[in-house]
Amino acid sequence: MIARGEVFGKDQPLILHLLDIPPMVDVLEGVIMELTDCALPLLRNVVPTTDPAVAFKDVAAAFLVGAMPRREGMERKDLLSANVKIFKIQGQALDKYANKDVKVLVVGNPANTNAAVCAYYAPTIPRENFTAMTRLDQNRAQAQIASKVGVPVADVKNVIIWGNHSSTQFPDANHAVVMIGNTEKSAIETVGDAEYLKTSFIDVVQKRGATVIAARKMSSAMSAAKAACDHMHDWWFGTPAGKFVSMGVMSDGSYDTPKDVVYSFPVEIKNKQWKIVQGLPINDFAKSKMALTSKELLEEKNEAMAVCSAD
Repeated sequence: MIARGEVFGKDQPLILHLLDIPPMVDVLEGVIMELTDCALPLLRNVVPTTDPAVAFKDVAAAFLVGAMPRREGMERKDLLSANVKIFKIQGQALDKYANKDVKVLVVGNPANTNAAVCAYYAPTIPRENFTAMTRLDQNRAQAQIASKVGVPVADVKNVIIWGNHSSTQFPDANHAVVMIGNTEKSAIETVGDAEYLKTSFIDVVQKRGATVIAARKMSSAMSAAKAACDHMHDWWFGTPAGKFVSMGVMSDGSYDTPKDVVYSFPVEIKNKQWKIVQGLPINDFAKSKMALTSKELLEEKNEAMAVCSAD
């Protein structure tokens, strides 16, 4: 998708730096063969490497997809500890070798806290340049509403994902809009089922990743790749007037969220700079959901920072 021009534009030549761990070098070579065989006009070069210094040299955008997956019997603190090691190395390499205005998207889970760790180890890069992907959750939520109402997914906008990319996230349709004919209507009015939007809708989106794994015996791949491209494309080119998207960004305390955690907010983007959408009314139900995911993010951050401090 990147090499076809779907992220940075159809006239933007690209050099891809592909970083992987040493045991995957043969697989990486196979990926390069496929990229070559695609005969992509925009793709000028591919740099395969197992060295972060090479991978992050002068890059303008970084997609950090790899992370330690949670295995059966693994405690969250063990998962966080393993990921701190990974994102320390990547943060330090970004800090030393990447462009100082590099745009970093963390996809590997726990994405929000991994992004915070990465930013911690890259002190000379602005913290706002580190983001976590909740666009997949937004896309899932948008698709659920479109299906419920019976409209194309493009006719639904401004669904919000608050908080963590985890089962505590809060998919919020309160500010969503659906295009019916040539008229924009609120999703709440259009769906006409407030109980559904407070129960099944939230539950389906929160658990969609696990549902996909149960069905295909692997985690989301195509939909995650599409979401990563959506996230970076909008960061690069901006959002249209009246439309916002969800991104995990460093919290400034907006909407009574904890500061200095990477929290998913609705953002508007202009000139490659995101800005949290302010002034949205938040009802008591939403506040309770947002508080739950805030609590989890604070716990994750404290555990991760304890590992960083002990390092």
